[in-house]
This record gives sequence, structure tokens and C-alpha cells, in this order.
Amino acid sequence: MSTRHPLLPRSAPAVSGISSRSIALLLDRLEARSVECHSIMVVHRGHVVAEGWWAPYSADRPHLLYSLTKSFTSIAVGLAIDDGLLSLTDRVVDVLPDHVPAGISEQGSRITVHHLLSMTAGHPTDSLGEAWELEPGDLVKGFLRLPFAAVEGTRHTYDNSTTFILARMVERVTGRGLPEFLDERLFEPMGVDHAEWDRVASGAAFGFHGLHLTTEAVAAFGELLRRGGLWGDRRLVPGEWVEAATGRHIDCLPFEDGSGDADFSCGYGYQFWMSRHGYHGHGAFGQQCVVVPSHDLVVAVTAQGESQHVLDAMWECLLPGVGRSGSVRDDEILAERLRRLSLPTVPGPAGPRRSAGARLDASAEGSALPDGTTLIVDPADGGWLVRFESLFGIAVGHGEWRESSPLGRPVVAAGAWQGDTFVADLYVITTPHRVRLVVDAEAGTATAVWSTLPLTGPDMRLHMRSPLMTRPDVA
Repeated sequence: MSTRHPLLPRSAPAVSGISSRSIALLLDRLEARSVECHSIMVVHRGHVVAEGWWAPYSADRPHLLYSLTKSFTSIAVGLAIDDGLLSLTDRVVDVLPDHVPAGISEQGSRITVHHLLSMTAGHPTDSLGEAWELEPGDLVKGFLRLPFAAVEGTRHTYDNSTTFILARMVERVTGRGLPEFLDERLFEPMGVDHAEWDRVASGAAFGFHGLHLTTEAVAAFGELLRRGGLWGDRRLVPGEWVEAATGRHIDCLPFEDGSGDADFSCGYGYQFWMSRHGYHGHGAFGQQCVVVPSHDLVVAVTAQGESQHVLDAMWECLLPGVGRSGSVRDDEILAERLRRLSLPTVPGPAGPRRSAGARLDASAEGSALPDGTTLIVDPADGGWLVRFESLFGIAVGHGEWRESSPLGRPVVAAGAWQGDTFVADLYVITTPHRVRLVVDAEAGTATAVWSTLPLTGPDMRLHMRSPLMTRPDVA
């Protein structure tokens, strides 16, 4: 892939005033907690001091951000407000009158931009599934039809629908699609030329998830926020909006499962989470943009893991090293470690060099393809070609990663034989997810199961297309 123009300057940790040993300790902690990181970028005083990608993930590859997307939608709202096209007190029913259900409740008619941004509309739980079930073609109307459990503005409930509605309001008042609006006002001025958005079936961007960016673009976004909306000598976002969006507006209820998610209990802003230090934008499975203004620090992470583990490691390992410069030798050791980062390939030999056919058993939870799908594993160029019936074929390497894009988005794969069983990991590389393929050559059976199930559904074909166009399962 071509090398993109750097968005941020680089500096050695020692020069920037941060200990490279603290960054190494952060990596150690993540490994000890079995967090599957895909990338990390540490920015101190505006300079990238550490960056690494776990192969097969790479610097030039955009990565699905899941709900970290919400923080970008918040900035779009702030820009529309600064343009005089929207206000915090504007009501949904006034901006989107064609989406108002008959017999709307009094509370539904009072919901404002502020309530949506702070997720304080009053629903008892995330309304997304139920609202889309009520109104499959109009999520806004479904949201307004649902009963409320708390007075608006009094209780925070994490609610994806609120951000979807904000996206539609921005589009209505600006006359632009959300992606086009942010391209013009944010991404292009920053030098980001690769933002890609997943969309619902109508073609509209989700708004609450689905943005794909490189790690550096995420880090640059965090640095823009740390600078109060300035990019170089150009103001891209009003400072007042950065302060409002990243400030605390409402308490957060403790997680019902009793987990110790300390950095998700510090309060909520306008589509940003408050943290024990600073604030962060967060996406499922560990997509993070962490900003700590008090330490001139920004950390961007993409991963398949628990976000709280990553945040704990930042506070306990990285933060103590800020302001403590290490040695040039320590910097060299860290740089070499970062260059060698890799996820493991499947262990085992390349042989037997023969073809194997099987029929897929989709009874396992998280199965990625339809039951009964036939597949053939054929040797090819020191690796294999796995053909799934008439669906698609995927190149698989042995001890190395092979890339193919049969449906649009790339899949990067490596595998091996383990006795009479062929095993391969198929990374849908623009997402946090991978599929483990296991083929029993003797029995003629196979399984293809997600490591973590994508939130927009299990069908692998959906996630191999660009753009992904779907809606979350609501059955």
C-alpha cells in the first residue's frame, strides 16, 4: 500500500520528555492481560513518540472504529451549531418534522440536541434494537415512539439511536451528507484523505459507528482536540465546542455486570467519556482515542480486547513516565520492539500438499458462513487457496500473511496443517475481527467461527463488502 503523508511530526521519546521504558511497560502490561492490540500511537507535546502495528495490521490500513465514530459526529454537530444552523435547544420534532410519529408523547416532543448529545433522552436502555423493530425504515420515528423511563436530562443511558438522529439533524440543516460535511470541514483540512463510512441500507452513514480511519488519523483527531480545535494556525473546530463536548454533563450509572470499568463511570460529555485522567472517545472491542490535556498526551489504540485493560495500563504504566526522559539506548530498544510487533501465525507444517474438501457446520455460536457451504483447500504458491463454494476464494499463506479482496474489502490470512486438520486465521483486516477456519480433512467437515462476533451481524460476506450496508439484527 502507498505511504500516506504524515499528519503529525515525529520525535524520540527522550527528546519529547517521556520515558521509553514507560511505553515498554505499557506493552508488557497489555501482553500480560492478553489484550490483542492491532495498533498503538503515543503522541506527546504534539509529536509521535511511539507507534506500532501488530502484523498483519499496518500503518496505512484504515480500521473500523465502532462507537469512536460518535465523537466525530459530535464535532459535526458543533460545526453546524457554530454555523448558526443548529442549537443545543433545537428539538428533534422541529428539525425532522417528517419523522415525528402520530400521537407522540409530550416527552418525545421535548427531546433536544443537548439530550441526544449527552444521551439523556430518558430511555431505560439502548433503544436501537427496539426502535428499529418498531420502525424498520425510520429509526428516528421508532426512537420517538418508545416509552421513556426517566425525565429528559436527568439520567444517562448509553443509546446508539441518539447519535443516528444527530447525524440526520446535521444532514438536514447543512444539506450535506455527514461524510461529505466532515470531509470538507475536518478531514481534508487535516490532510486525512481516506475516511470511509459504513452505511445503513438507505445509504446514510450510521453516525454512531462505521467510520474507518488509520491509527494516525485517530491520533491526529485527539491532538486537534488537545489543541482546542486548532490545526497548525487554522481553527477547524470552535474552542468553545471542544470544551463543551469533552466536558462532563451527566453522571454515568455503574455497569450492571459489576465490572470494574472505572473509566466509564466518570461521567459523560457530548459523545465523549470522561476518564480518571482527561477524556476519551471509545469504540467496541478496544478502539480508543485518549486525550490527557494535563500531560500533553494523546494515545490512539485499535484492538480486539477490553478497553478498560488498556486504560488501566495507560494510567499505571505510561502516565508515570511523562516528564521523565530516558536514554537514547532505551529509545532504540523500544523502536526495535515496535518494529517487530506481530500477531502469531497458525503453527504447523505446510504439508500434506494435497487438496481437501469439506462441508461447513454452522451450528457453533458465531459461525461466519451458512450451514452446508462446501469448501475446497488447494495448495497454491507455497500456501493455499480456500474456495467457499461459489461465494468467494481466499489466499492463505504459510508462516506469512496473504491478502485477497474477493468481495471488495481485504482479507489477510495465514494457516497450517495440524495432522489431518487444516487451520487458518482469516483477518477481515479493516475490522477488529477474524475468522478461525478449521477443516477436518478425514471427516469432510469444517467450521468457520468469529473470534469476536461483529456487532452488525455474523455473515462474513457482509463485512467483506465496501461499504458495508446493513442494520443491526433486531430479531
